[in-house]
Amino acid sequence: MTSGVQPEFRRAVQADVAAIVAMLADDKLGAGRERPGDPAYLNAFKAIDEDPHQLLLVAEADGEVVGTLQLTFIPGLSRLGMSRALIEAVRVNKHQRGGGLGQRMVEFAIAEARRRGCGLVQLTTDASREHAQRFYERLGFVGSHIGMKLALD
Repeated sequence: MTSGVQPEFRRAVQADVAAIVAMLADDKLGAGRERPGDPAYLNAFKAIDEDPHQLLLVAEADGEVVGTLQLTFIPGLSRLGMSRALIEAVRVNKHQRGGGLGQRMVEFAIAEARRRGCGLVQLTTDASREHAQRFYERLGFVGSHIGMKLALD
């Protein structure tokens, strides 16, 4: 961690957007789909921030955003009206990887999902991210479904 300081978790603010986008763009997949500096991210942040079913989380250490994830709370009718939480866009600053921050962020997200009454936490990860799949399996996630996506132009 930066200077040995344990990161604190908090709701993201607009000033965090550039750091979050930089982490999203900082890998092989993200480099091809993200455009740091594009004003579209500020519009997206506003929509996320105004939605009570969304939590855009950041980990901050020494005034620097070093991790992020988005947690979405989804009410449902199936499973006797069970709500679930969806974890998306988990990223850790490349200088912070390997120190357990990703695990602590996901554990925080799971605890928040429980606190909000969710009975299930789910996520997807790109099929090419084998290291991420092993990471989530170590945290107890099970590859029980096949994720499918349809890109809309």
